[in-house]
Amino acid sequence: MKILGIDPGMAIVGYGLIETSGLDVTLKTSGSIQTDKSLSDSKRLLEIYNDLSKIIETYKPDCASVEELFFFKNQKTVIPVAEARGVILSVLERYSIPTYSYTPMEVKQVLTGYGRADKKEVEQMVRIALNSNEIPKLDDTIDAIAIAICHSRNLK
Repeated sequence: MKILGIDPGMAIVGYGLIETSGLDVTLKTSGSIQTDKSLSDSKRLLEIYNDLSKIIETYKPDCASVEELFFFKNQKTVIPVAEARGVILSVLERYSIPTYSYTPMEVKQVLTGYGRADKKEVEQMVRIALNSNEIPKLDDTIDAIAIAICHSRNLK
């Protein structure tokens, strides 16, 4: 099964596509959609829509898991992130991809056993799950892979 994990954002959308077979997890592709801050919000959202559409058309995931908005310390970013998440959900619906949502705390709980784990602990568990020391550097991409792994473990 191919699972597309997505960490929504207006400036950066992290994504990671894993393939699972039994207990084996393989990273097929990962990266980020980065929008230009000098553009209008509507142009940035369209860029997210178009780039995510290309990813879906290229890799044809069976399902997607998207981080749910849970708590934001910065009130300025909550609305743009919610708008980006809405665009992401719309793209997934357009391609009839079953979509599941997980809070950051749920992802951390599934991967590390502790819902308040820090980024380094999540990163280490992603390394272990993929059986690789070679993982992306960008936190948003690592988070997206973690979200996909979380969903794969919830299927069992």
